[in-house]
This record gives sequence, C-alpha cells and structure tokens, in this order.
Amino acid sequence: MTNVAAPSTRTATIDNQSNLIWKIADLLRGNFKQYEYADVILPLTVMRRLDSVLAPTHDQVQERYLAFKDKLDNLDPVLTRASGQKFYNTSRLTFSDIAANTKDHALNLRAYIQGFSPNVRELFTDHFGFMTQVDRLDGADLLYTVLQGFSTVDLSPARVSNLEMGYVFEELIRKFNEQSNETAGEHFTPREVIRLMVNILFAGDEDALRVPGTVRTVYDPTAGTGGMLSIAKEHVREDISPTANIRLFGQELNPKSYAVCKSDLLIVGEDDGHIRLGNSLTQDGHSERQFDYMLSNPPFGVDWKNIQKAIDAEHELGFDGRFGAGTPRVSDGSLLFLQHLISKMKPEGSRIAIVLNGSPLFTGDAGSGESEIRRWILENDLLDALIALPDQLFYNTGISTYIWVLDNNKPEERRGKVHLINAAGLSRKMRKSLGDKRNEISPEQITEIVELYRATAQTDSSLVKVFDTTDFGYRKVTVERPLRLNYQASEERIHRMTDKKPLQKLPRETAAALAEGLLSMGEEIHRDRKAFELLLHGTLLKARVKLKTPELKAVLEALSERDETADIVLDKDGQPLPDPELRDTESVPLSEDVTTYFQREVQPYAPDAWINTDIRDHKDGLPGKVGYEISFTRYFYTYTPPRPLEAIQQDIRTLEAEIMTLLKDLNV
Repeated sequence: MTNVAAPSTRTATIDNQSNLIWKIADLLRGNFKQYEYADVILPLTVMRRLDSVLAPTHDQVQERYLAFKDKLDNLDPVLTRASGQKFYNTSRLTFSDIAANTKDHALNLRAYIQGFSPNVRELFTDHFGFMTQVDRLDGADLLYTVLQGFSTVDLSPARVSNLEMGYVFEELIRKFNEQSNETAGEHFTPREVIRLMVNILFAGDEDALRVPGTVRTVYDPTAGTGGMLSIAKEHVREDISPTANIRLFGQELNPKSYAVCKSDLLIVGEDDGHIRLGNSLTQDGHSERQFDYMLSNPPFGVDWKNIQKAIDAEHELGFDGRFGAGTPRVSDGSLLFLQHLISKMKPEGSRIAIVLNGSPLFTGDAGSGESEIRRWILENDLLDALIALPDQLFYNTGISTYIWVLDNNKPEERRGKVHLINAAGLSRKMRKSLGDKRNEISPEQITEIVELYRATAQTDSSLVKVFDTTDFGYRKVTVERPLRLNYQASEERIHRMTDKKPLQKLPRETAAALAEGLLSMGEEIHRDRKAFELLLHGTLLKARVKLKTPELKAVLEALSERDETADIVLDKDGQPLPDPELRDTESVPLSEDVTTYFQREVQPYAPDAWINTDIRDHKDGLPGKVGYEISFTRYFYTYTPPRPLEAIQQDIRTLEAEIMTLLKDLNV
C-alpha cells in the first residue's frame, strides 16, 4: 500500500474523485429514490476500480483464457497468475469498451460481470444485487449515461492509492447514509483514529514482529469497508517490518460494505475468504479461531432486541459461551462486541483496541449486566488502558468516545494496573467539516498519545492517571433505619381503612362495628406499638369483631404514621423492623473495610442505622453487591475557583453604566 505522509489530511485526489462520482449519482434523480443511489453507485465504483487494476494485464489474461479454456477444468491458477491479482476477468471487453459502445450496454455489462472470477462475480450478483439495478438503469435509458460518467473517472492505482480509494469508498457511503437518515450508531472510523488504534495495538511488540518468519493474525468483527484491517497491515509492513506476514480476518453485517471490503482486500492480495458476511454476535464466521490482534468500532447505542433470544441463550451457557460475564441493557450492545473479542484472545497473549462511547464505562448499577462485565474484565486484569478521544471526531456523531486497550499478557510493570489517558484536548480543527466531524488528530498528536500510552511510570500527570484494577470497584451496601410509628384511632385514620384491600371485603355489619369500636378508643396518640396492640385487641373483643391476620395488619397500617419520637417497631423476634422510606445505600471502595467505613461515615449521623446483611454479593457472599465503574470526569476533574466577588460587582456596575447611557440616548 502507498504510505501517506499526513494520513489524517484528506488529499485533493480523494475530494476530486468523490465529487466526480457524486455528480454521477445526480443522474439518477427522478428514476431512483435517494436511498437507492448507493445500490447503483457503489457497485459501479467497485467495478471501475477493479477494471482499472486489471487493465495492465487484460491482454495476457485474454491470451491465457483462450489458450486453456477448453483444456483445463479449473482456470483460476492460470488466470490469477496472468492477472497478477487474486481475481481476473475473462471478458474481451473492458469497462471503457462497454461505455464507448453505442448499443447493447445491458447485454455487454452482464457478460462483463459474468467474466469476473467467481470470488468477484458473487459480489455483484449476490451482495450488491447489481443485476436488478442493470435492468432498472436500462429500462430508464440511464445505463449508457451512467457508464459514460464512470468511464471518465480515473480510479487506476497510479492515480488513486489503495489508502485514498478507501477514503473515497467511505466518503461515498457516508453521503449515502446521510441522505438515507441512517441511525447515528452506524458510522465510519476516521482514518487518523484507526492509525492511533493501530499504533497502540502494536506498541511494544515491534521486536517480535521483526523476527523472520513471523506470522500474526488481525481480526475485526465489524469490518465495514475494511479500513481497520488494511491500515493495520500497512502499519506493520511500512513502519515495523516489511517482511512480517500479517493475515487479515473480519466479518461484516451489511452486504454492501462487505462487498466493498472484499474487493478492497482482493486488490491488495489478501485472502478474501477470511472476510465473512453476517452478524458476528449471532453468526460467528470465525467461531473456531483466535487472533493475535483485534480492532473494532461497533455501532454506538444500537439496541440488540432483535437478537436478544440468541444472546440470552448463549449467556445461559456461562463461560462455555461468549457472554458468560453478563449481558448489557438491550438498548446498547457495545459490551457484547467487547466480550466477543475477549473470547477470541489466545491463551499465550492477544491485544484488543476497540472504540466505544462513554456509556459502557459507567452505565449500570452494582450487580447489573454492565457492571458485572466490567468486574470480570478488571478482576481478570484484561484492561490495559482507556484513552479519552476528542469529541466531534466521527462523521455521523459528535459524542465523546474512548479507546479500550485490552491485553491478557501484560508486561510485568503494567500488571494489575490500568492507565487512563485524557487525550480529549489533543486534536485540531478541520478546515472543512464533514458531517459531524469537525476535529481531527494530527500525526504529531497521534505520536504524543502513543508515547503517553507507552510510558510505564506510575506517577500521575495532567494527562495520565495510573490506577490499580481494584480502584474502580466498590461494594454497594444497603443501610437500614428502624421503623418508628405512632398510632391513633382518629376519624381521619379510621377513614383510611376504606383504601385497604383486606378490609374492603368485610361484611357491612363487621365494618361498622369495627369503626364504632375504634372511635371508642379516643384520639390519644400512642408511640408504643405493643401497648397499642393490646388496647386494640381489647377493643375488638369488646366490639365482638374477629379479624384475620391480614385484616388486622391493614388496620394497624391505616391507624399509623411515621414519627421520629415513637418507639422502634419490633418484629416477632424482637428485632427492629426497617423503614423502607429511610432505606439508603453506601458505595464503599473495595480497598476499605465496610465496618470501618460504616462507623466513620454513617453511624455519627444515624446512630440507630445498621447494614442489611441479607443482601449479599453473589460471588464472595459478603454483605452488599460489588460493582465496577470508571469515571473519566471524576479522575481528571480540575477545580476552577469562581471569579472574585469584586470582579463580578465591577462587571455589573459597567453594564449598569452602559444601560444608563443607552437610555439617555433614547430620551434625546
């Protein structure tokens, strides 16, 4: 691949070619709906690129094809050798030939597509579904015009590098998605973000990658158009070792993105069979494989309700499946992708870099699916670093994002530690916005962030904080306060009994006798429950009213009110009953003893409080539930003192003077 000196900066070639192709899309107006433009333009862009790549060897392929077509059952080895690629086309016509002819465009184009090798032909017939579009274009008398337009676009490797071609594909898809109002979660990863991820992913492994004969695998379960995979290989080959054997694997759900990805990797000589179509969460195309390096940018905030049944079934398998740690809320499946990647880690060591939004860092209380997933990751010392990225980096969303770096074979000096890197301020404004993308990370800033990541010193700085994995954990304990009630047989409280379901079924005579008996008790307030219960039982006997236990309980509830001065209500065993309205929780750091914390932080302010020991953690059995969360804002918060009062008063006086001057001018 061609290396670009400043990969984060769009070249004129990218803009020119994207604009030329976008203008061709305007030809479809009226005959195609806007959301259908991509069905025509993307496959033709791929076709034009493949044709340009095959152009130098077209005559050799024709010669070999004619010489062996009746002699060999399998022509693939002969024709791929002749084309110098992992694909070929046996048609005597080129794309330009078809566009130049004045008739039979549909017939020639179909024959041309059939002339591709099977691995390319299926992209157009099965995944792009392009044969249907050929018929529509031909029926609307647009096919010739569109082909003419594409024939003027130079997509040859000499004009457009593989890296630039990737940008062109992504720019076109971005524009089509904007027109179609695609969900904000479906977006592309800017190339400078990918380069940052790739640099960090391979950081520290340079010596191993330079060993002759080294073979390493790279995997992306949300491959899109293949940008992460291509840049990962390019980085290793150009910046670390030109002889390293990097094998690329991926999976993509969207058929069109999948077709673009396969064609892009075919052009650079990759094994396109390593790219699979389907949802990696439910149809793992590489279920038997593990990988050395993994990258991903899964959809942000996209729900997984439509696959919930399959995910829950695999979760029931525990760690025999991929989702044994837990499942997040159905509104965001980001942590499912993270668990999927972790399941692909090799026992001897693998590394992961994945881009997620802020939600997976802190969403979910102790005991929730999200918290349990974070707990599993941190307790197994898999999380190496978290990097906060600048906002407004992505094309279709301006939200804050984070790179999670995971490693199951950390260097000794990083074990048990997590590095938090605040790179939110390391970006530069773009000269021209692209959708929601207004910022970019320069090559120099990428280098700075990577150096911050490489640092192993345990001292904190304004941009780096180093924590023990347990620092993010806490034990959420339930604190109870005793129930204190007073009792009174007033008319108001007796009337409340009509709202109690157990009492609503009493016979009319019984209800009347009960009310009359209670009124005879007077309106004295009683703060001792036992004394009041004895008085109540005597009243019921005198009124000859017999109540069942639920009915008697309903009477006591109706006649009671909370009263801090009342005696504590005890259960049958003489233990205080908790007051649900005073129930509270305390989050105790894992590094601190719960009892010590309770005695220091709670008892001085609530001497009658106690810890509810019935609520216990499902793993260690201790009171409270263990939770994990990571708050960047808290760890990197810098206090800014308010302005002095004198300065504020001076501003007010200045404004008052300006207002008075304006009023005087109005009166003139």
